Amino acid sequence: MTTWDTVAFYAGEAGSAVLAQQQRGGPLGPEFGKASPVGLFVLVALLAAVLWLGWAFYRRHKRFVRRRVFAERNGIDPFDQDAIDKAMAEAGILDRAKRTWI
Repeated sequence: MTTWDTVAFYAGEAGSAVLAQQQRGGPLGPEFGKASPVGLFVLVALLAAVLWLGWAFYRRHKRFVRRRVFAERNGIDPFDQDAIDKAMAEAGILDRAKRTWI
């Protein structure tokens, strides 16, 4: 038996093994593959929640950076909230109205 005969023999065996496999059973029917409108609503709601959280955390981070820079410029401890609030109120730049939800 030559090398090519051996390859042809194994190729024929592999082909018959593939043909002899049982077909995969799965959910088939008129409702298979149809999406639910509730699923679309859930995806849109999750997207809206992620966008809102991103916006809220960006706003909070921006406020934090503004307060930290103010504290460093005025020689105040960045973790002393009361001192920063008092100094910002005296400077007229206290932003209490923007502290909502988060």
